[in-house]
Amino acid sequence: LHTSQPGVSRQIRELEDELGIELFHRAGKRLTGLTPPGEAVLPIVERLLLEADNLKRAGEDFASTGRGTLTIAATHSQARYALPPAVRDFSAAHPAVVLRLHQGSPKQVAEMLLSGDADIGVATEALAQYDSLVALPSYRWTHAVVVPKHHALAQEPETLTLERLAQFPIITYEPGYTGRTHIAEAFARRGLPLNLVLSAMDADVIKTYVELGMGVGIIASMAFDETRDAALQAIDARHLFASNMTRVAVRRGAFLRGYAYEFIRSFAPPLTRALVDQALAQAPGSRFEI
Repeated sequence: LHTSQPGVSRQIRELEDELGIELFHRAGKRLTGLTPPGEAVLPIVERLLLEADNLKRAGEDFASTGRGTLTIAATHSQARYALPPAVRDFSAAHPAVVLRLHQGSPKQVAEMLLSGDADIGVATEALAQYDSLVALPSYRWTHAVVVPKHHALAQEPETLTLERLAQFPIITYEPGYTGRTHIAEAFARRGLPLNLVLSAMDADVIKTYVELGMGVGIIASMAFDETRDAALQAIDARHLFASNMTRVAVRRGAFLRGYAYEFIRSFAPPLTRALVDQALAQAPGSRFEI
């Protein structure tokens, strides 16, 4: 808070005196938690702080057109494989806007949005589960199985089945990352074991250990590059696992500067400013589809 502890304590006491209620439980001079009235007013305080931030952003949008900072939170897969074209095009069109890119798990991406540490979030998992976020569908993608070129599965890729795949050790994403839910669900529906020998947060690590011969990899198809991954072969697995939806999310009620809308459209062209505003106007808990 960049201020002294006594000053903060005094401000809290003055607020409590003005409201006529105690906001915090105390043990001596220590605050140990919120009282029931404190729990009740906390959402109101959070809305006030959000609107104060919105007021500042609105002023900046008109006073410094085309200048500012845009913070994007994304998972590794999105930052590594999906975002680069949008970042390149946006930076070329908005040279006075500083882009900051933070990486994390889907849950961490959501938390950065909720705390105000990020303006826009991009992830496949988790974002649609938060009522305080507006999660907009961006694009669908599927998984691929990757193996060394000499592997048995590479000899007859067109005959790949879950039963055949279940015979091999599997290397794929950690739970909660990059469509792992659909992978686990596919094996469970067939009553097949998922013989997991290694899990990782990103496809580059998965491919490294596949090259070492430790197992068969299951990755996002966008993460395979024929030139860069010359030692491996990718087998289309869209018939084995359900497709995945990557979403762009913003905090409900947050003021978006003009260039934030433009970044969203650069990443997902169908998401026009009108559609984003329409989604923002929907009630919490609504699911927005296009």
